[in-house]
Amino acid sequence: MREDSAYDVAVIGYGPTGVTAANLLGAMGLRVVVVERDAEIYTRARAISTDEEVLRIWQRTGLADRLKQDMLAERPLDFVDARGRPFLSAHPTPRGHGHPPQMFIYQPALEQVLRDGVGRYPNVEILLRHECLRLREDAHGCELTVAGADDSVRRLRASYVIAADGGSSLTRAQLNIGYEGRTYEDRWVVIDTEMLKPWPDHDRLRFRCDPARPAVDCPTPLGHHRWEFPILPGDDETYLTTDDAVYGLVSRYGIGRDNIKILRATVYNHHVRFASRFRVGRVFLAGDAAHAMPPWIGQGMAAGVRDAANLCWKLDSVLRGELPETVLDSYETERKPHVKEITKRAAFVGRIITERRLPVTRVRDSGLRALNHVPGIGNWLQDSRWIPVAHYADGLQARPRTKASGRQVPQPWVTGPDGIRGRLDDALGGNWLLLHAGSATPQPAWDRLGLPALTVTPAGSRPAEGTVVDSDGVLLAWMAEHSASVLALRPDAYVYAAAPSGAQLPPPPAGFAPAPHPTPAATAQ
Repeated sequence: MREDSAYDVAVIGYGPTGVTAANLLGAMGLRVVVVERDAEIYTRARAISTDEEVLRIWQRTGLADRLKQDMLAERPLDFVDARGRPFLSAHPTPRGHGHPPQMFIYQPALEQVLRDGVGRYPNVEILLRHECLRLREDAHGCELTVAGADDSVRRLRASYVIAADGGSSLTRAQLNIGYEGRTYEDRWVVIDTEMLKPWPDHDRLRFRCDPARPAVDCPTPLGHHRWEFPILPGDDETYLTTDDAVYGLVSRYGIGRDNIKILRATVYNHHVRFASRFRVGRVFLAGDAAHAMPPWIGQGMAAGVRDAANLCWKLDSVLRGELPETVLDSYETERKPHVKEITKRAAFVGRIITERRLPVTRVRDSGLRALNHVPGIGNWLQDSRWIPVAHYADGLQARPRTKASGRQVPQPWVTGPDGIRGRLDDALGGNWLLLHAGSATPQPAWDRLGLPALTVTPAGSRPAEGTVVDSDGVLLAWMAEHSASVLALRPDAYVYAAAPSGAQLPPPPAGFAPAPHPTPAATAQ
């Protein structure tokens, strides 16, 4: 057995959650090891969409613009009846994160870009075809016993572990953490295809709410298309994954063998499950290892990426001595309620799509079609605001809470001191920071820590040192709406504390001692 020197963080699993964590931690300059059982990226395209908040997270890795090159943005979304007539159409509207509100993806291509991004960091070691057989925690960290495909065995040490090893997480099982919830009885066949010849409206997402056999009909980028069908009572599950069966299923929509090439057809179940705990000592569950949800609003992968974003900067702060270890308890406090709310909404949308009782579907189709044309109600339905904003009601934030507490500031385009226009998060730099609207009120409890500060000036202002110009007129309006003249922002751009004009912010977190952070250029090749 070979014993290796210690790492700051070990990441178990190299799917979207694990690779996002590897990029974030790599940019922070931490020494990271990733343990992944498989040799290659999983070829089946599981997730098919993401949203602007997730793109904002990937922006922190420096990869958002590259990722968007392989995505389809802002495609229409229709719920259609058995005859293919829309009874509800939705048009996602921006939430202010600085990216398109909805993007369709081809997951294998997305993961490849993210893995290529990890290659920038010599401080991140990747162990493919390795599996963590045993995990043991002691007073100084975690010991991982890792086996390679060549039967070699290594013993690794890490201060902390992120277990992103999927819904059947071996890590979760080793820690004896419950994974409660339900598995839906209906099994579905998911069909990934290559588009050979386009057909009318091939780039629209349709939820085909046909009580005879519901279906998901979804465009995906890079010349692909996805269908999903339930396996109904009496169906031969094995036959439904054959090419003949697949062509028979899609033929009802006018799709022939000259339109598509079938890449794969796989059967799967929908799950609603939550780990009883997201943290055990120095080990943290993330992504599907911590929670599983139905796919109806495309948030399974997104939830895991949000987990990584919430956790990684906190681990970095603890490892650098900026914050006490107790801050890591806020990971579950902040993430679990949001994941549960998203899961509840996903299940609700799924009930709309998959309803098969004819009397109920008639009411659904006619009722939603009528409401879709009622001013106010129609706009609310069409706005597709099914995904709740990640607003933390508790966790790492000052008391007393304010209207802005636990909210992420919007990300407009701003003009920096150098006169260059860019996105707000790039100007914030991913550090703790004070953001002032107009004249800065001294904040002694924060200023003595040497915390950086920026003053937001109105659109049309002259760029100057220590300022950002609110070029789009968004940020100052948001601060005014939330009665905030000064904000104390966490590294993830969530509001830790806020105060109105002339008032003092609540004090910094207990034990807060800002430490210097490396720039991405210092850690990336």
